[in-house]
Amino acid sequence: MGALPTVDRTSATMGGTMIKGLAAATVWSTDQERDLRFFTEKLGFEVRGDATENGTRRITVGARGQPDVGLTLVPAYGPGIDPESARALAGLVRKGVLGAGVLRTDDCRSAYEWLVERGVEFLQEPLEGPHGTEAVFRDESGNRYSLAEERTSGLVLSREWSEVCD
Repeated sequence: MGALPTVDRTSATMGGTMIKGLAAATVWSTDQERDLRFFTEKLGFEVRGDATENGTRRITVGARGQPDVGLTLVPAYGPGIDPESARALAGLVRKGVLGAGVLRTDDCRSAYEWLVERGVEFLQEPLEGPHGTEAVFRDESGNRYSLAEERTSGLVLSREWSEVCD
């Protein structure tokens, strides 16, 4: 037995060529047409792709001004998911127990008001936290998202919250 080949791990951990970044994330959908309207009409996202392969439709949407990252709406059923698992997955999505991601904004409170006016259902109004201001909403299928405004002064963990949130 010879020695195992060495691998240059710095390229993977230091921004090299192995992994260059996130291109898309899966969002489980219980109704793709409804969810497509939610993302485009309520959130103001744009459609990046809409393709059917092996009988499964995948719709990719993304925030305007960020062309390199998208959310792919994938049905909670289809190839590779057995019927029992599909029912369980769809049930978890509808219950709202799956977090789908964090959407950044420069002004969480203004974005919250704008989205409420458009009919977005919020589970949490904007609150101050260790990383900034965050509100939580759900899409039409039930997936949860954080709407986050980063704290400009950096993460604060050394003081009481009453001091930080003044």
